[in-house]
Amino acid sequence: MTAWLSFLVAFLCSWSLRDLVVEACTCVPIHPQDAFCNSDIVIRAKVVGKKLMKDGPFGTMRYTVKQMKMYRGFQIMPHVQYIYTEASESLCGVKLEVNKYQYLITGRVYEGKVYTGLCNWYEKWDRLTLSQRKGLNHRYHLGCGCKIRPCYYLPCFATSKNECIWTDMLSNFGHSGYQAKHYACIQRMEGYCSWYRGWAPPDKTIINATDP
Repeated sequence: MTAWLSFLVAFLCSWSLRDLVVEACTCVPIHPQDAFCNSDIVIRAKVVGKKLMKDGPFGTMRYTVKQMKMYRGFQIMPHVQYIYTEASESLCGVKLEVNKYQYLITGRVYEGKVYTGLCNWYEKWDRLTLSQRKGLNHRYHLGCGCKIRPCYYLPCFATSKNECIWTDMLSNFGHSGYQAKHYACIQRMEGYCSWYRGWAPPDKTIINATDP
C-alpha cells in the first residue's frame, strides 16, 4: 500500500507539473521594432540541422544555422552557427524546419550562446513585409531611442515626446497588426518620435489612430 501511495503521489505531482508547464508560456505583444532593439542578435538564416541537447528537465534544442545576413549584434557575435531554444513549446521553445525556409531570428546571448523563444520575434523570411525588411536594414535602428506604447482601449495619448502609440491591439495582436507590418517609430528633430510608413500605401479601413 505504501508503494502504491508513493507512486500515486509522484504521478499526481508530475501531472500537476505538466499542467502548469502547458500554461507557462505567455508572451506580451511586442512591435517588431522593439523586438529588434531589445535583441542582442538579429539574423536572417536557414536551418540546416538540429540536435536535442540534454540540458535541464526537458532538454534544449540546438539548431545549426547557415547565416545569410546579420542585422544586429556584430560586436557581440559576428557570425552565428547555433541557435538554442527550449525543446518544449510549453516552455516557449521554437520549432524551426530544417532545410526548408529562411527565417528572421532574434535572440539574446547568454554565456556565448544565442537563445530564442516564442516571445522573441521569429518569422519565415518570405512572410515579412517590404516595410519590415526595410526596418531591419535601417529604420528600426533609427527608432531604438523611441518608446512604442501599446494602446488597448481608446482614447490613447502619448505622454512624452519620444512615444509612438501602437494601436494594433484594438483589432489584432502582436506582429499581425497593420502598424507592426508597415510602420517604424522614428526619432525626428529635437527628440520627437513619430510613425513612419515608408513604401506601404495607406489602408483606409484602419482607424485614424493607426494611420498618423
